[in-house]
Amino acid sequence: MGPPDLLAAFDRLGRPSVLVVGDLILDRYTFGNAERVSQEAPVILLRADQREARLGGAANVCNLLRGLDAVVTCAGVIGHDRDGELIRRLSNEVGVDTSAVFSDPSRPTTVKERFIGRAQGRHPHQMLRVDSEVRDPISPAIERQVLDALVGRLDAFDVVLISDYSKGVCTGSLLRQLIGRARQAGVPVLVDPIRSHDYSCYRGATSMTPNRLEAEMATGVRIETAADAFQAAGKLRRDLDLELGIVTLDRDGMALVDRDGTASVFPTRPRAVYDITGAGDMALAMIGVALAAKIAPAMALQLANVAAGLEVEKVGVAVIPREEVRQRIVDEMRTAEHDGRPTRLPGPLDKILPLDRLAAVVAEHEQAGRKIVFTNGCFDLLHVGHVSYLAEARALGEVLVVGVNSDASVRQLKGPTRPVIAERDRMTMLAALSAVDYVIVFDEPTPHRLLERLRPDVLVKGGTYRPDEVVGHEIVTAYGGEVCVVGLVDGVSTTKIVASLQQTAGSSGVATSADVLGGPHFPLSTAAQPAGANGS
Repeated sequence: MGPPDLLAAFDRLGRPSVLVVGDLILDRYTFGNAERVSQEAPVILLRADQREARLGGAANVCNLLRGLDAVVTCAGVIGHDRDGELIRRLSNEVGVDTSAVFSDPSRPTTVKERFIGRAQGRHPHQMLRVDSEVRDPISPAIERQVLDALVGRLDAFDVVLISDYSKGVCTGSLLRQLIGRARQAGVPVLVDPIRSHDYSCYRGATSMTPNRLEAEMATGVRIETAADAFQAAGKLRRDLDLELGIVTLDRDGMALVDRDGTASVFPTRPRAVYDITGAGDMALAMIGVALAAKIAPAMALQLANVAAGLEVEKVGVAVIPREEVRQRIVDEMRTAEHDGRPTRLPGPLDKILPLDRLAAVVAEHEQAGRKIVFTNGCFDLLHVGHVSYLAEARALGEVLVVGVNSDASVRQLKGPTRPVIAERDRMTMLAALSAVDYVIVFDEPTPHRLLERLRPDVLVKGGTYRPDEVVGHEIVTAYGGEVCVVGLVDGVSTTKIVASLQQTAGSSGVATSADVLGGPHFPLSTAAQPAGANGS
């Protein structure tokens, strides 16, 4: 099953009606600069400059589902307070039906307040989290209100998602009745469970999405291999009378044991991970929408991998629009077609991005306070000099972007016999280097357009140039960026390597230099490149 099959499944999702039951949480954030140690006590002084309130817990699942174009009804309990009313208002603003959300004056709305500090305006880190909550189970009277609002209309939903954060709403009694009634109505139930040794309250659900640690605690199986994950998923399925056993394995993907006991693992694509917050909720939402549309479980988990992968590429919890998920699948199809393979190659190809996507990714890195370094060149016949200089460039920041001249651009700069290596192969080799975070191709002789769009913190060039001789320096310095020149390995260059191969081939009397390099049958140009234009 490749990307075309996945796209066909995705296009069958429709607009399912989803019921989300669980713990509603308000996430508050206070951002600021961590300036110094307070004179009053040995604590960091945070000068606040931004405050935000976001939907959390089950309310966040509802928000993510709305991004996937689902019709969403939320059921849960809030306090009779301003925070509860804010959850209700924020939910209504994104189109969530909150008619089954009840206020309980005896308990506060659950609030998680995070204080995020930046050192000298950069590198945000969570300094403190303050939770305001009551974890006691909701009262029988409130529980009855929730059930009365739901059981008579369960057949109106295509799927029920239970988002349990152990804040008191998901009582054993409520879950048993809800799961039992949904099963009678033929409505699938998917659970995101708490961390516990006892999952009996979820018995009879269609499936669950425990992560590695949660599955280990519930089953007693240490999960280190795919076989371990299958064992844990199978045990959950048997012990809890589930139709599907699922274990999410973070960077290793997801494991599935289906109705027939068939075990499969669905790996994730390698990607830059900025923030894992919200990935579990995103996976729950996508699997839920897929099961509601009666998509095969294997396809549902692959779709969840795509959606959760997009989530971890964002800073903080972010709503992933449905079209963005579809576009990622389409991109994987195009990559597979380009390579002539049935599925996308993992690894380096995930670092090669078009400009619009790269600009968005760079912006997210900058928002997180990471220093962006940019360099560019032809990188024809990748050699030790390139590797050394790229490692030095990466050390100047936290994210290294490499611009690569296209084949047409290289010919314009260096003559008709270059490049020796085609642009796709040059990009793939660069992306395989651990020092390189992203690679982008450009057709122009200079990287001016990339610099204007990406606005890196540091522009780096290898060689003996002065900073003011580096092409593009005027763009970077104009907005306050730096220009740095790093050293090259003496005596090593593409031009010298090509000349050496030409001399060797010519003296052998067996093959021309073009034969040795796999190129056309004419002499290779050894013309010098314009000063400061591009690396060799």
